[in-house]
Amino acid sequence: MKKILSLLIILITFHNCEDVIEVDLNEAPPRLVIDAGIRWFKNTTGNEQSIRLSLTSPFFSEGTQPANNALVSISDTNGNTFNFVEDGATGIYRNSSFIPVIDGIYVLSVFYNNELYTATETLKSVVPIDFVEQRDDGGFLGEDIELKAFYTDPVNIENFYFFEFISDIPVIPTLEVYEDRFTDGNQIFGFYTEEDLESGDLVTIRNHGISERFYQFMFTLLQQGSEDSGGPFETQPATVRGNCINQTNADNFPFGYFRLSEVDEVVYTVQ
Repeated sequence: MKKILSLLIILITFHNCEDVIEVDLNEAPPRLVIDAGIRWFKNTTGNEQSIRLSLTSPFFSEGTQPANNALVSISDTNGNTFNFVEDGATGIYRNSSFIPVIDGIYVLSVFYNNELYTATETLKSVVPIDFVEQRDDGGFLGEDIELKAFYTDPVNIENFYFFEFISDIPVIPTLEVYEDRFTDGNQIFGFYTEEDLESGDLVTIRNHGISERFYQFMFTLLQQGSEDSGGPFETQPATVRGNCINQTNADNFPFGYFRLSEVDEVVYTVQ
């Protein structure tokens, strides 16, 4: 009886000691996020383009808030201006008459909440993906499927690449960036592995031609988001800034990036 009574006292004590801990996080005013990735897929006209505008939100908030009623346009050096119109209240702004030109220089303008944001970027070309090679003995235990998407880098030309690997299984897409400083003129590859990949799964592989500045931006972003960085609660060494500038109020800088890429896409079925 004494043992039972002692056990009850211990359980009640531990139960009463449970406190709800509320994490008091500093909340900054929302900033504009500009997701302006113009992609010209090979063998298409590239006329259909879209830009997504949203606002930053507190860390534990669910979903993102669209930035509505902005005036969005892209102009080129040939005197063309392409206006992007919001699709409902989604924060997605669309244009169906865009004219992509390799090495063309484009200027993005976003007027939102009485402030003007601009960015300038060049549309970069990309070589096609030659073939995809599969290995079934990858990973630490030699049991994972690995894919290599080979492409041939042009000789004596400085190139930067951005790879997307998107599978039909519920995992976050894999993003990688590459430069040709040590591989100029060679056949090289983008690499992808995922332990849950199985025969019959589909993997969409996209290779984008990008500028050196976007390469540096993505390289820093991917380094800070990697497992070696210490996780999401680790203090980051610096805020990763894109190429978009607030011309009205420099202190209220936006997040995101304006880039233009020729893209080659291959949809691969895992063997």
